[in-house]
Amino acid sequence: MDEIIAHARRDHPDEACGVVAGPTGSDRPERFVPMLNAARSPTFYEFDSMDLLHLYREMDDNDEDPVVIYHSHTATEAYPSRTDVSYASEPGAHYVLVSTGTDGDVEFRSFRIVDGEVTEEPVDIVDGE
Repeated sequence: MDEIIAHARRDHPDEACGVVAGPTGSDRPERFVPMLNAARSPTFYEFDSMDLLHLYREMDDNDEDPVVIYHSHTATEAYPSRTDVSYASEPGAHYVLVSTGTDGDVEFRSFRIVDGEVTEEPVDIVDGE
């Protein structure tokens, strides 16, 4: 959570994006992978297609899944936009949104997005040890 928020603050005012990978089938986020927002936009994020290809090959080699797919919203609440929902292609992933806003407060929320259906889920922070 801290690394995701730090990445979102670093990239502000552009949206930040990335993945947290974990062992296949475990639902355990273990490896933080910040990505470059190829769109370099304050209102839209896009993974670079080659970076994403390399990441998926690496996850495949490491027997990992994308457990968390995250991005930030810089001026709106941490809730998936219609565009976010249309691009959500990993039904097993937790879609985390961080709102960095302009007042310094951070909103951190997680969702499941399956077949266009958005369901908010609680965020449980656990010790990584």
